[in-house]
Amino acid sequence: MRLSNAGLTLIKQSEGFRATTYNDAAGRPTIGYGHKLRPGQSFPNGITRAQAEQLLIADVATACEAVEHLVHVPLTQSRYDALVDFCFNLGRGRLAGSTLLRELNAGNFDAARRQLLLWDRAGGRILPALQARRQAEFDLWGSASSEPQTASAPRIT
Repeated sequence: MRLSNAGLTLIKQSEGFRATTYNDAAGRPTIGYGHKLRPGQSFPNGITRAQAEQLLIADVATACEAVEHLVHVPLTQSRYDALVDFCFNLGRGRLAGSTLLRELNAGNFDAARRQLLLWDRAGGRILPALQARRQAEFDLWGSASSEPQTASAPRIT
């Protein structure tokens, strides 16, 4: 599967665009659309939207690969999109060790969906932005249950 335009829009809206480096809610240096800086990576003069979108494409691909590797049940496009957003935001490790993934792979789709809402904290505190993001994933997950199993690649705009 590929991330749909709805999934990409959710990531872009949730992350927002920042041309200069900032620390995310967990204190990690970040730039663009939520790109976590890797060791040795630096953008002292900031980045353009086009550069941010290239980083986003690579980061989305990493999140997609994680979801495809970890999830062992068929997904609708909306569930896939919600999981890619979750993984983009929290990382492969968090998804891999989560009750959400255990419930999902056991075929307990409703229980897995409810687990999304529990991931609303950073630095030990509830963040309204994370509550909103998890609610958006929850809503997207349940938006359609009879969708096709594939979708076209999103266009970055």
